[in-house]
Amino acid sequence: MKAKTAKDTIAASASLQGFYLRVLAYMFIAALVMTGAYTGFISYNLLWLVPYSLLYPHISNLITEKFKGLYPRLTHGSQLALDALHAGVVFALIGFAIIPILMGLMIIGFSTLIVGGPRLMLAMLAATLSITGVAWLILQPAIALEAPLSVCVTSVFLASIYICTTAYFVHLQGLQLVKARLEIKREQEKTARLAQNLAKYLSPQVWQSIFSGKRTVKLETQRKKLTVFFSDIKGFTELSEELEAEALTDVLNTYLNEMSKIALKYGGTIDKFIGDSVMVFFGDTNTQGAKKDAVAAVSMAIAMRKHMKLLRRHWRAQGIDKPLEIRMGINTGYCTVGNFGADTRMDYTIIGREVNLASRLESAAESGEILMSNETYSLTKDVIMARDKGQINVKGFSRPVQIFQVVDFRRDLGASSSYVEHELPGFSMYLDTNSIQNYDKEHVIAALKEAAERLRDKIIM
Repeated sequence: MKAKTAKDTIAASASLQGFYLRVLAYMFIAALVMTGAYTGFISYNLLWLVPYSLLYPHISNLITEKFKGLYPRLTHGSQLALDALHAGVVFALIGFAIIPILMGLMIIGFSTLIVGGPRLMLAMLAATLSITGVAWLILQPAIALEAPLSVCVTSVFLASIYICTTAYFVHLQGLQLVKARLEIKREQEKTARLAQNLAKYLSPQVWQSIFSGKRTVKLETQRKKLTVFFSDIKGFTELSEELEAEALTDVLNTYLNEMSKIALKYGGTIDKFIGDSVMVFFGDTNTQGAKKDAVAAVSMAIAMRKHMKLLRRHWRAQGIDKPLEIRMGINTGYCTVGNFGADTRMDYTIIGREVNLASRLESAAESGEILMSNETYSLTKDVIMARDKGQINVKGFSRPVQIFQVVDFRRDLGASSSYVEHELPGFSMYLDTNSIQNYDKEHVIAALKEAAERLRDKIIM
């Protein structure tokens, strides 16, 4: 509001100063006529121009005041045309006296140059000289190129006063403009601070798209292929019963703050926090394609799982011995994304069957486990090592859902990896030697030998 007030103040001040300058310009005409009549250079019959010149600006201002707001350009143009008409007639009546006309043209040129630039100045000067010629043809006054000294001195003196006054008004407008810019800058900084505070209630991607004008704030949705991520802390409910509210708040805020940094690092859109649960999705507002979005989501999950080791060490230093583990679920599919709610209160979020599946996978995961759907696995299997965990029944889904457990990045497993994975039509093997207990080792070897013998004896057509 302050910035708007400053602009209005400058506009009102400029309008008032323009009126004063018009009054001063017509005083130039009045003084020119009075001096000319006193010296006999102008006929006494033209003295009526003195009161006319002194009253005209005020009458013109009263008449045009009501039209300035409705038709500003037409009103301003009409005033300039009448000014050119008055100046041209007076120039013709004084018989083309060189010095008074030059002073009058200087006043016209200087004022129009400031108001409208070179084009308006040239147009106004051309119009004034044209009207001067037409008026001379009609009135046929005597030509007197040299005016009396008193008339010349008066015209030079008043033209100097006009130019100095105009320069002073321009200086005042400059000061007001500087002041307005400072007020606008302060208001913008205040608005930026408020926007940054409000941005903390939105995901950065959503906030940036709104403030950049790329997204409209209205109730609208669209279908997009997204990768959805859910996580929570296993055992957090039990921990909340043991800790004081202040300590629990510190644990939760530390956890959410660290997880948020990781989510933003990998380009995820943080949808919401529900207690210790985190919901993130990839593919909106920016997307790198379904495959890269899925890889980014799984990469984020692996980074979160690794970072929990540091957080557990931090919490143990605070006396929290309970080992807190994160569990996560990831799914890829078409979701409805956009603004939901009412015109007065909206929530930018996603809904749909695929969102529900990601949430169910997170609930089915064990401590430290990352479960992903077959769709996500298909998009990431060349980058991520995953273990086939078969099918599970998921609430809300009529058919069993194929799930995979994320192990790690393939590049990080190395040549001496404990994992062996191979898959062909009719053959699928996943072996984790570190997870096999000593008493199961012989059973695994026996199973592999039996499979090998059956394959060797089988005649494949």
